[in-house]
Amino acid sequence: MDLVAKRSINCEQGAVRAVRYNVDGSYCLSCGSDKKIKLWNPRTGLLLKTYGGHADEVMDAAGSCESSYIVSASLDKSVIYWDVSTGLPVRRLRGHAGGVTCIKFNEESSIAVSGSKDNTVACWDIRTRKLDAVQTMREAKDCITALVVSEHKIISSSLDGSIRQYDIRAGELVCDTIGVPITYLVQTRDGQCLLAACSDGTIRLIDNDSGELLSEYKGHRVDDYTIECGIIAADTKIISGSAEGAAIVWDLLEGKEVRRLRIGSEVVHSLAPHPTGNDILFARKRQLEVWGKPEENENDVIE
Repeated sequence: MDLVAKRSINCEQGAVRAVRYNVDGSYCLSCGSDKKIKLWNPRTGLLLKTYGGHADEVMDAAGSCESSYIVSASLDKSVIYWDVSTGLPVRRLRGHAGGVTCIKFNEESSIAVSGSKDNTVACWDIRTRKLDAVQTMREAKDCITALVVSEHKIISSSLDGSIRQYDIRAGELVCDTIGVPITYLVQTRDGQCLLAACSDGTIRLIDNDSGELLSEYKGHRVDDYTIECGIIAADTKIISGSAEGAAIVWDLLEGKEVRRLRIGSEVVHSLAPHPTGNDILFARKRQLEVWGKPEENENDVIE
């Protein structure tokens, strides 16, 4: 069964910089060039809340494990910790010397991890009143572009062409160098592999333990944009946005293109697969697009 367009939402917040689901996929967030974050019901297209407090474009956001809080990353060099229900900032964290490009919670949502144009990754204990980062990793030589945070690991990608894995429990750092600027990074659900979108228009599948290159995926247009990728259909398919207004789907094992979704005429740069279901969010210009299976077959797995 193919994916179909289910809903198009005009976010009315300038250019949409990123779209993200909350932990169970019942809500989603859009980050705007108008310095605001918006909380939506993706099934109905209803705007639930707007969060305003940043002084520059919002580049990324994440919801906490119980969906009560949001953290957001902005080019104003700050991270804001928000109360979802009141819409007010609980804490504003400043410590980066450059714009903040990416943000993630740890599994308990007690620590927020941010990556910045100042080439650092910072960890913030948001349950205390401490406003300084509890740890800062300074090994990267260029902008941090994406983060993967698991129970005991922080993995960062950088425009310096390297993926760095920080093992928090062991206090170890493993660095895998790809040699091409990495613009986005995600991990398979089983934690075995990393998927790195690179500026040369190639998406690379990398073994998490050995750093070995397992496969490459090509066919989308990157131009000079940061194009996000994802892993769908129970770790069997790769999906990526594209500069020509489409999303491309590849078979993970065979590496061949299996589907091309025409989203619109503008660059499709951000995407978010539903954490448990089949729907996928896409961002293009001012729009948030929801694609998925037709309603009556929603519980089926994408073939």
